[in-house]
Amino acid sequence: MHILLIKIFFIFATIKKNAMKFKNSIRYSSVFALVILIFAGCKKDEGPGGTSTIKGKVIKYDYDGGFQLSQPSKIYPSVDENVYIIYGTDHTTYDDDYKTSYDGTYEFKYLQKGHYRLFAYSKDSTGASTGFPSLEDIPSFIDVEITKNGTTVTGPDLIILDNNQ
Repeated sequence: MHILLIKIFFIFATIKKNAMKFKNSIRYSSVFALVILIFAGCKKDEGPGGTSTIKGKVIKYDYDGGFQLSQPSKIYPSVDENVYIIYGTDHTTYDDDYKTSYDGTYEFKYLQKGHYRLFAYSKDSTGASTGFPSLEDIPSFIDVEITKNGTTVTGPDLIILDNNQ
């Protein structure tokens, strides 16, 4: 009888030991899978939450009624102009805007790495919107890319046209 009890004890001990190994194996596998999912889901898209900045200047060309440049002195920084930013390349609606300062400068802070499209509205001197030069507003675009976190990228001048009529 004692031998039978000892054998039963060893069988249960072996089963319990193997069950603990299996349980630990499942626990470690679950933790590993969770870590993989967390890191796979951490791709940061363009937009806010980063450490980079895009800055630049809006320059206004002031034309007469026939869209002839009035004088060279009619080229100046555009004050209090709305500049819009689109995060990424997968949509066309703007995500944020900024009014230019007294010197025509703008600045979008705390951005992630990626592609950005900026624009301001300009008068249509080409006739693209109506078939002839008009007072209609059309967007003037520039594209900017942030390639490294913690950087300040200066975009090219954003040129807009005005018609002093």
